[in-house]
Amino acid sequence: MRQAPTVAGRLPRIVPTGAALGACVEGVDLRGLDTETFAFIYQAWLDHQVLLVRDQSLTDADLLAFSRRFGDLDEAPIQETGRRFVEGYPEIYVVSNVVQNGVPMGSLGAGEAVWHTDMSYLPDPPKASVLYAIEVPPQGGDTSFCSMTAAWAELPDPLRQRAAGLRVKHDGTYNSGGYVREGVTPTGDPRTSPGTLHPLVFVHPETGRPGLYLGRRRNAYIEGLSLEDSNALLDEIWAEATRASLTWTHQWRVGDLVLWDNRCTMHRRDAFDPAARRVMHRTQIRR
Repeated sequence: MRQAPTVAGRLPRIVPTGAALGACVEGVDLRGLDTETFAFIYQAWLDHQVLLVRDQSLTDADLLAFSRRFGDLDEAPIQETGRRFVEGYPEIYVVSNVVQNGVPMGSLGAGEAVWHTDMSYLPDPPKASVLYAIEVPPQGGDTSFCSMTAAWAELPDPLRQRAAGLRVKHDGTYNSGGYVREGVTPTGDPRTSPGTLHPLVFVHPETGRPGLYLGRRRNAYIEGLSLEDSNALLDEIWAEATRASLTWTHQWRVGDLVLWDNRCTMHRRDAFDPAARRVMHRTQIRR
């Protein structure tokens, strides 16, 4: 369904999900936003960390134009099936289980995608991601989000004291679907695997709010600890940080656009029927 453009001078409505994060933006067409409306949406995104905008009818050019208002874009990453992007739009990454003529049209398949932060194994991960639904399965494939600022705020004091000042290695061997990344050979030891050390406690550069920065659990390693001690501490922190009270789950409809702050959230995806089609186009805002 195509929406009427936002009426000049009338700002969209922001409806919080009621969970620890997330809000729905109502009464807006993301094509051709004026400066005031975009600034309003940007602030809502900082406030709520994840925004949902339903009933959009975006071309790939529209998706890029909206995404670029948040900053420079990355090109689609190389994943387990190679680089999968929309022809003519190398910044649009295809997330899909659909196979055409024996070749996957996208990445990540139909399985579960575990909790993660996008591209956190890089020294300078993207600040945000935008995901737009083109085809969705009748059930499954839901995406959940978790607030890392709320996780830090609610972390028990003994864990907060232990986490402060530590750095955690974000492994670059596997993607969120559990596939080995293109060109990487698994080492079996997180201390020697490819990746980047990041502070375990991160201060958001725009809001100033502290939060945990976990990335993903597999092959993570806390600098300076034995593997046993690192795994024990990470297990404690992850159990606290991914509690249901800190999360919000989105059930997709065609025309949904979801924008999340990659600096202060994690996300995961439920598995779905491999025989069903799911096609999403994603952009990543570098900074």
